[in-house]
Order: sequence, then structure tokens, then C-alpha cells
Amino acid sequence: MVPEEIYKRRHFGTPQSVSLIVTNYIVTIIAIQAFAMCLHISWFFWVVIGLLAIYNIFQIRKNQEVFDRRNLIVYGISLVLLLAVFFLLRIKAQPC
Repeated sequence: MVPEEIYKRRHFGTPQSVSLIVTNYIVTIIAIQAFAMCLHISWFFWVVIGLLAIYNIFQIRKNQEVFDRRNLIVYGISLVLLLAVFFLLRIKAQPC
């Protein structure tokens, strides 16, 4: 028999802060590959990054109880690392 405790367990899913960080990385890497791999960065890349920033602001305000001090520090570190990913991917930029 299966104990009843298994059915009472709750699964809260992936935390909002982790989902936001993963979304940032996915959108930014795809945008870099699509619009910023030439020596000249396309204006549409900046539009995508701006829309991503607006999305981040709304998600953080919507889930303020999740984004405590520790999560905001982790989020800030992820943004710094995202900037490093941008420069690392731009090393391979070619003239178009």
C-alpha cells in the first residue's frame, strides 16, 4: 500500500526567481545570435532587450514576496554574468 503522506505532499514548482533568470538567458542568447552577431548590432536587438527589461520589472513587482534580499542579490549576479555572456558571444562577431 502507498502511504497517504505521498498524496499530501505539495509541489510548488520552480521558483519565480529561477524562471525569470532562465528566461533572461534564453531570450538574450537567442537575440544575440539573431541580431548581434555582425560587427554592427541591429536596432531590433535593443528593442528585444528593452522589452525583456520591462518584463523583468513587471515580474519582480508582481512577485515581490518571492524576491527578498537574497533572491535580488542572486538576480543581480545573474545580470552581471549575462553581460559577460554577451561579450563572450560577441567575440565571434563577423562583418556582415
